[in-house]
Amino acid sequence: VMVRCLRRGSLCEAKNLGPSSGPNRLRDLCTFCTISLDQEEVYRTKVYEKSVSPFYGEDFYFEIPRPFQCLSFYVYAKSMFQIRDLPVGKVAIRKEDLYKYCGKENWFQLQPVDPHSEVQVSERLEMKLNELITENGSICQQLVVQIIACQGLPLISGQNCDPYATVTLVGSDQKKTKVKKKTSDPQFEETFHFEVTRSSSYKGRSHFHVEEEDIEKLEIKVELWNNGNLAQDVFLGETRVSVKILRNDHIHRAWYLLQPKGNGTKSKPDDLGSLRLKVTYTEDNVLPSACYTALRNLMLKSPDVKPISASAAHVLGDICRESVGYEALLPVVRLLLHHNRLLLFLTSVAALELENTQEANTIFRGNSLATRCIDDMMKIVGRSYLTVTLKPVLNEIFESNKTCEIDPVKLKEGDNVEVNKENLQGYVQKVFTSITQSSSSCPPLMCDVFRSLRQLASKHFPADPHVQYSAVSSFIFLRFFAVAVLSPHTFQLRSHHPDPEISRTLTLISKTIQSLGSWGSLSKNKLSSFKETYMYDFFKLFQEDECIEKVKMFLDEISSNVSKESSGVEDSFVLKEGEVHKRAQGRKRIGKKNFKKRWLRVTNQELSYHKQKGKEALCVIPVKNILSVEKLEESAFNRKNMFQVIQSEKPLYVQAGNCVETNSWIEVLSQVSRCNPGRLSTFHPSAYVGGSWLCCKEPNESTPGCKPCTATVLANIQLDIDCDRETERIFSFFSSNRSRLQKMEGVYSLQQYKIKTGQMYFLNTHVCDSSVYVFIIFYQNVLSPLLKKCFLSIDVTKTYEIIANVKSFQSIQDISCLIFSFTQKQSTV
Repeated sequence: VMVRCLRRGSLCEAKNLGPSSGPNRLRDLCTFCTISLDQEEVYRTKVYEKSVSPFYGEDFYFEIPRPFQCLSFYVYAKSMFQIRDLPVGKVAIRKEDLYKYCGKENWFQLQPVDPHSEVQVSERLEMKLNELITENGSICQQLVVQIIACQGLPLISGQNCDPYATVTLVGSDQKKTKVKKKTSDPQFEETFHFEVTRSSSYKGRSHFHVEEEDIEKLEIKVELWNNGNLAQDVFLGETRVSVKILRNDHIHRAWYLLQPKGNGTKSKPDDLGSLRLKVTYTEDNVLPSACYTALRNLMLKSPDVKPISASAAHVLGDICRESVGYEALLPVVRLLLHHNRLLLFLTSVAALELENTQEANTIFRGNSLATRCIDDMMKIVGRSYLTVTLKPVLNEIFESNKTCEIDPVKLKEGDNVEVNKENLQGYVQKVFTSITQSSSSCPPLMCDVFRSLRQLASKHFPADPHVQYSAVSSFIFLRFFAVAVLSPHTFQLRSHHPDPEISRTLTLISKTIQSLGSWGSLSKNKLSSFKETYMYDFFKLFQEDECIEKVKMFLDEISSNVSKESSGVEDSFVLKEGEVHKRAQGRKRIGKKNFKKRWLRVTNQELSYHKQKGKEALCVIPVKNILSVEKLEESAFNRKNMFQVIQSEKPLYVQAGNCVETNSWIEVLSQVSRCNPGRLSTFHPSAYVGGSWLCCKEPNESTPGCKPCTATVLANIQLDIDCDRETERIFSFFSSNRSRLQKMEGVYSLQQYKIKTGQMYFLNTHVCDSSVYVFIIFYQNVLSPLLKKCFLSIDVTKTYEIIANVKSFQSIQDISCLIFSFTQKQSTV
């Protein structure tokens, strides 16, 4: 079973930061937040303006690649006169408590950050009691304590610890282990002996027994420290174990979670402020692929089911709508997308929604199953499209940061509204031009979907010649580009949430782009859609035939009847990039093989590293040359979070910033190279140093690996889709909404499902033809209310059994007559 953990959430805002009184109030300091798994930082916000109640508004989303005990959020203050950032406070949530706050916003009181309380280390001990005959012939009791190992030691200043342990029996001298160099998982294997005076009541020799009053007084304290060499040693944690635990076990061996100094007992701290958070923690237990065959095949048949509302995918959306909204549809969209079944499904659900649309000007404006599925599709396949189209102009907006406020009420002293209007017009013009000239970059699947929407809209509203454009613009402008402009960090177009002034500029740009793109009718009377006078005046600047024609031409190009064909050359797109530490590969005979900071960049075609972001590549490795990507043992270079890119030449050794980044790099590189010919089946988990491999001690550098390579799960690297995991999520949604599914089964009786032993079986299938669908609609909307008025009850399941074998019905009257004849024995209508 593969356990995949996912965490998403939002760092919303803080209030009243710093002590409640005194000179340390944080009025003149900028703040930022970090997120840590145990003591390893995995996310950091940008630095925010001077305020005791800053608004952060940053979203985080990452896979968790290792076991953890605690999720912590730290608030730091940044000062120009301090070398180190000042810790303001923290919020720590243990893993087992995360479910209490899942999916909801909560205010948390900040707790003080004390180095002696930052403990998430585990230690393994063994204790036993022996009998010992002293030199004078008397018998005493000997307590034997063995320090075996520790796990999960934190990085100190970015490097592994030099840990040692001290052992103390209350009332005796302290004893100390040897220092272990540069390791986060030290193996001590050291034993210490403490003599304990025997009880006066002791008589037996073969069986040992300690009196109760003596046991209660004995306690072993083990402390873990990092050797600071010339600096002060750093406390890592302690544990206290009472000897009374040996009353039942002659030998006691166990793992202990180290505690803060003095078990963390502190006086009541000052009010440090509070932090508003939203955290969602998801743990997927993914079974072997064969376990999902039945459910996966059932979901993949959804596009072929007539009517589409009777399909498994549509049923899932119906039963989950009240509990999680349409969130349950995302794994369905991803699964169908991976198997090239999504276009037919989207066409069918869009056609179903159009049947219930009466007015052309409201087409695809609501939050429905169809609009949500198409939204999800655009976010998945349109990621690179947004990057190419919007990222350059958004970078310019963020870097130039011109004032664009045109609302007279919000103008600051000294602002010139005409200058601001000119700035805003320039930004809008650049965004609008980038969008309307981007049709060649629009993904083929999006073009196919837009073409289908256009044809469906024209067919449903044949008298309206402009509805074909509004059907497309309601998605591409209102739900795609306008949303990405408003929240670029959500679409990975920017790394952080914009500050308030830039956020206001993006809001104004987004509103204008929405209106420009919503010219579905391609008319000039759109000014009435603005409630604000200042937007009314500003929008007049774009009220030209040229803008209308550009929108029309763009919509024609992305929804035309001519399918986009591949040029045969795959466009290069960036999969991941970021700062890492890379070990020198020894290309030069002279020079130390040390670690240097580099900018690593991987596309679908090559892996490269650069001295800095934007600089020329120092080395380029074609993706086709990558033979394997694997983790590197910590002992190789005494560094954590290392991985190796194995190629025909020397391996590339890389250290990522944290465990989340390490896992992400390995996953991306493994997926992009998974189909390479000549991929290795074995690898060396450590390095070749000093004339031999550290892992297997083989002297020959060309010796085949000593460990099997990690199996790469087949997935779509550009879309990042793991079908087994998506199917597991679908199953979990069905399982958690089983009661709703059973209620629906009683009404529809079309498809019967049974959830059993981790799988969903399709027990029997009735013909879902149009006559049965008519019966369902008629029963729900006409017959059931009528029977309730007449004080009748009807067993719809039995009724359906009567009509299930009937191939077709001539009319509604035939169905109603059949049902009334079935119920006439009970009552008279």
